[in-house]
Amino acid sequence: MNKYKETFGVDISKDVFDIHDSISGHNQYKNDASGFKKFLNELPKKSLVVMKATGYYHYRLAQFLYKNEVIVSVVNPLSVKRFIQMKLAKVKTDKSDAKMICEYGIINEVPLYTALTDVQSKCLQLFRVLDNFIKHRTATKNKMHGEEVLGIPSKFTYRALRRNKKHYDIEIKAIEAKILSLVKEDQQQQLTLLTSVPGIGQKTALFLIIVTDGFSKFETASQLCSYVGITPTIRDSGSSVRRRARISKVGNRKLRNLLFLCSFNACKYNKACREIYERLVNKGKSKKLALIAVANKLIKQCFAIAKSGRPYDDVFKKACKKANVKGDFTIHILRHAYATHLLDRGTDIRMIQKLLGHDNIKTTLIYTHVSKRSMIDVKSPIEFL
Repeated sequence: MNKYKETFGVDISKDVFDIHDSISGHNQYKNDASGFKKFLNELPKKSLVVMKATGYYHYRLAQFLYKNEVIVSVVNPLSVKRFIQMKLAKVKTDKSDAKMICEYGIINEVPLYTALTDVQSKCLQLFRVLDNFIKHRTATKNKMHGEEVLGIPSKFTYRALRRNKKHYDIEIKAIEAKILSLVKEDQQQQLTLLTSVPGIGQKTALFLIIVTDGFSKFETASQLCSYVGITPTIRDSGSSVRRRARISKVGNRKLRNLLFLCSFNACKYNKACREIYERLVNKGKSKKLALIAVANKLIKQCFAIAKSGRPYDDVFKKACKKANVKGDFTIHILRHAYATHLLDRGTDIRMIQKLLGHDNIKTTLIYTHVSKRSMIDVKSPIEFL
């Protein structure tokens, strides 16, 4: 149950939007400025308005209500769909959907909506147009290639395709320049920091900054990994269901694709990423799985750099060189040595867990197999009898 005075479920379509009030029931308004104002005037204070993310249609109403200090929640449409299926509903109308969204908002703790800034809104719109133009340019290139293979039977057609490609080249270049200038206005430092990570290009850095609002939307790197959709999902039940673990893919598909492409370069030029890739491939894992792990590592590197405000620098490598340490020595070997020495000196295992930042004590217990002192120092209770 929520803490708000009233909860409104909103189902939006092209011309109208249906609302269901937790107290007074159903109503309908026009999906335009006059309908927004009428709804706002009739809206009680300390009320919660819940709506599904429906692309273009929900955005205007959500932005309007947020700017007028109304508490708004935009929920994942898949969550609402599963909620309606759970209710075994037989009726599917805009009116019934608004009622179900209202019930969903009352029962569940829904996330509150945060309006996009003007720069974010412009950049996201430009990225959508950019993707569309790139797809059309690729299709034009393929068509030109097909005409060349045929021996260019129609020169008029080929010239038309070439003009079309030239037009797309000009527009794509202009859009990319505009996005860069918009991001530089607010997030110049963030852009410089992210592009310092080996493997992260300018386009990926720009998109990361825009969708994460300069990494302010996420508190931990794990949350960002979940948002991208490269966290593993396990399908294991009973004695018969033993499916392979896969990435969830429930997240931002464009950002996931960009990071996967970045992982190819990161395997060559980013030492930490290269070590992960080689370790997994040597274990017999597929190269695709290893590249996904590299993409996951890239996200965590970008998050750490953005939050710390320091550019990427292989400090460990420089320290090894300064200390004249030779051989294949990694930061993970140093962690193992650190934990083993602490254990040998009698440090409590839970204190070591805290120092290493392990979530699960089982991970820290691995070090007990390395140290022999912990076994030697154990005294039998019989000795004290």
